[in-house]
Amino acid sequence: MPIDYGQLRNTTAREIISALIRDGFEFDRGSGSHQIYYHPDKRRVTVVFHGGNTTFKRKTLKSMIEQTQWTQEDLVRLGLVKG
Repeated sequence: MPIDYGQLRNTTAREIISALIRDGFEFDRGSGSHQIYYHPDKRRVTVVFHGGNTTFKRKTLKSMIEQTQWTQEDLVRLGLVKG
């Protein structure tokens, strides 16, 4: 099932990082405003972090979701879209 990016709600950096951690990603390193998270299965995602309450634009969220390789079901499970 393809991801319906129109269903994405406004998501803060804190919420996306929390979802990454719940899905098994771990913080690897940070450089400036970028934080790199790795998953044991070798997936990697870069989160642009300008503070925990920064709300991402849909295009930025789409980029991060593509890096994580999450499915629509994953987004529902992690609470990033309504089921």
